[in-house]
Amino acid sequence: MKIIIHAFVLLSLLALSTPIVFSSPPPAYEGRRLYVSYCLLCHGTDGKGDGPLALAMEISPADLTTTVRSRSDTILKKIITGKGRQTITGRDRHNLLSDAMPEWKNIFSEPQLDSLIAYLRFMSNTKFQLMGDPKLGMQLYQQYCHVCHGVDGDGDGIMTDLIGIAPMDHTNPNETNQLTNSEIIKSIIDGKGRFMPAWRGILSQSDAEALVSYIRLLSH
Repeated sequence: MKIIIHAFVLLSLLALSTPIVFSSPPPAYEGRRLYVSYCLLCHGTDGKGDGPLALAMEISPADLTTTVRSRSDTILKKIITGKGRQTITGRDRHNLLSDAMPEWKNIFSEPQLDSLIAYLRFMSNTKFQLMGDPKLGMQLYQQYCHVCHGVDGDGDGIMTDLIGIAPMDHTNPNETNQLTNSEIIKSIIDGKGRFMPAWRGILSQSDAEALVSYIRLLSH
């Protein structure tokens, strides 16, 4: 019992006193930022093609929650940038999904394209809603969660060796997808098992929702 108490005290002190350590944002996190800035107006918040600009212009952008699934990253990059032709039909890949699709070849770098596609994959595959602000979630994660779950979320935080624990790997969708948003929030607020502390009184409900959104993006 003393070991558990000491571990919890040490964890709390580390979380509250350790400077925030930032890793590189996960691809889907960065992709969401790009999507919100460049794609949301036409494709909509959920990627279904019902954005406010699309409605105003009376155009029909592709429903990304369905069309993205059947296309490779290479094809998606050509659709987004407008560069290259189909190898079978010879048609331009640009406007393959919609006549109103602009060319982004001079806007996005290769890493940005990879990040954007990672988020498109997330939107087309996830069954969970992003409840809160992932930007806030990333800040909170690096302040309170990285000591156990690791800076990159893969479960290799500094506490793992100190007290011999194996936290959940938040980059593994096979683990995170087994839990609903409500279940993750409950674990954050009320704690879980021997070593997952309860953050009630430190993190609010909206904080927990932001963390859940960031965790969802970590696994993509």
